[in-house]
Amino acid sequence: MNITSFNPLIITDKADEVIALFEALGFEKRHTKTGIDDKAFTSVRMRYTNEEGKVFHVDVTSADVPQTITSIRMNVSDFDETYEMLKAKGFTNVQGDKITDTGSSVATMMVSPTGYTISVAKHIKKDE
Repeated sequence: MNITSFNPLIITDKADEVIALFEALGFEKRHTKTGIDDKAFTSVRMRYTNEEGKVFHVDVTSADVPQTITSIRMNVSDFDETYEMLKAKGFTNVQGDKITDTGSSVATMMVSPTGYTISVAKHIKKDE
C-alpha cells in the first residue's frame, strides 16, 4: 500500500466557521469540490506552510450531520488494495458496499472496530 497523503478531515454543518478559524491560523484554501455524491456536500482542501517550509493540510467538508465528525483522510495509490486490507482488519464502510466516484476520485469512509474513521480516497489521473 502506498499512502500519498494523510491529514485530518473535519465534516460539519458549520464549515464556514471551521474554514474561517483555519484561515485565521494561516491556512489557505487550495481546492474546492462541490456536489459530491449528488448531494449538497462541499469539500475544501486547506494548506499551511510553516517558516521551515513544512506543509500541513486539513480538509473541511460541509454536510448536514448532527454533530461534527473528525476523521483521518488517507489518499492512496491503490484504492481496492487499501479497502480490502481495512475490511480484513474489521473496518466497515459507512455506505454499505457503495464507493463514491466523483469522476476525479473514488472514496469512502471506513469505521474501525473501535469507532475511529478513515476516509480512504484515490485521485484518478486523466490517463487512467
